[in-house]
Amino acid sequence: MDRLIYLAMNGAKSALDQQAVLANNLANVSTTGFKAQLSASRALPVVGEGAKTRVFVVDTTVGADQSQGPILQTGRKLDIAVQGEGWIAVQGKDGREAYTRAGDLQLNANGLLQTRTGLNVLGESGPISVPPNNDVYIGADGTVSTIPTDAVPNAVNIVGRIKLVKPPARDLERGADGLFRLSSGQSAPADGSVQLATEAIEGSNVSMVAALVDMISQARLYETQVKLLQTAQDNSQKWSQMMSITA
Repeated sequence: MDRLIYLAMNGAKSALDQQAVLANNLANVSTTGFKAQLSASRALPVVGEGAKTRVFVVDTTVGADQSQGPILQTGRKLDIAVQGEGWIAVQGKDGREAYTRAGDLQLNANGLLQTRTGLNVLGESGPISVPPNNDVYIGADGTVSTIPTDAVPNAVNIVGRIKLVKPPARDLERGADGLFRLSSGQSAPADGSVQLATEAIEGSNVSMVAALVDMISQARLYETQVKLLQTAQDNSQKWSQMMSITA
């Protein structure tokens, strides 16, 4: 009886944890550049005194779905999307270099090129600053050029180049802020082979239908585990009644 309760309890907890991952993915189905979170679980035996009859479930986040989301044309000059493999380097709130696929960029009041969430986009020598009264153009290789609006319009100036990287997927880990970083804590080198689609953004790669189906599956699994707990309780009560009668 004790074994049944333990197994059902761990199964229900695992189903709830899986639901949390799926709910987060579903909540970000419209988030620019979002990569679906993947999770898995496995059974491990409980080590201790007594018979080795108990197991518990260990949930692990195995990473993210690195497949590319849909490229959406916006016509906006500051929108970029990474084509194929690669990442845009940004400065996280902790000051460390981090990586994102969200390319809906903007300029802040000081002329710094930032993500929509206010993170500085990194160039190959630091944050990229754009002088005032200039139109901004971003090339397919990440080059940021400006054309003054209050002077000769054909005077093109290059103010920086967005740092684009392509580290192996196995070396990346997702942080609590949704950004990716190298598990070694180091910064990835710039990779000239990464190309951008300009005036476009990458949509989320979360499949709403698949996420909803998985949520229904996990909900049914949770209900099954709860029924097992109820069965264990009923069996325990019946066993107590039988013991009372025989006594």
